Amino acid sequence: MSEGIPPRRAHVERATKETRVVVDLVFDGTGATRVSTGMPFFDHMLDQIGRHSRMDLVVEASGDLEIDAHHTVEDVGLCLGQALAQALGERSGIRRFGDATAPLDEALVACALDCSGRPYLVYEVEAGCEMIGSYDTGLTEHFFESLVAKAAITLHLTLVRGRQPHHIVEACFKSFARALGEAISPDPRAGTPSTKGSLG
Repeated sequence: MSEGIPPRRAHVERATKETRVVVDLVFDGTGATRVSTGMPFFDHMLDQIGRHSRMDLVVEASGDLEIDAHHTVEDVGLCLGQALAQALGERSGIRRFGDATAPLDEALVACALDCSGRPYLVYEVEAGCEMIGSYDTGLTEHFFESLVAKAAITLHLTLVRGRQPHHIVEACFKSFARALGEAISPDPRAGTPSTKGSLG
């Protein structure tokens, strides 16, 4: 962490009749993760976010998986997005923009994001709807919708090529993580990286 930059961390809890979610994160970490959502594949995807962005991430979630995964995936996205916004604070002293392209075998996904203070998602990914354990790959877009809404970031995810839904979804999470790690990197020269003087 750069000198003069305060610790950038967040703690978020959400409890409803459908789910209970706790998220802890530290931006300037080592990529250590501890994730438990009741869906091993989704855990694996959230683990990608922490490890490849190099932030420390804890996600503990329980939900009505006996119905389906929708509520849990949505609420984890909301809580993670809220935690990102909390850790970003006034969004000064960061690079703000990030982009990355992640391959996984035949799949290639490009990500560009802007910690703009404005929520917007462009999701041009066709991964189909396939169950991987208890995770429906069709929920991936909704996860990122939920995250973007609370994080107030602009996010573009584009499938360049790919056939296998597992590979495509994992490349989405990896490219997002790499781009996020770049965007939140401290840049003391930046001040507030906007010609307006503020983000949002």
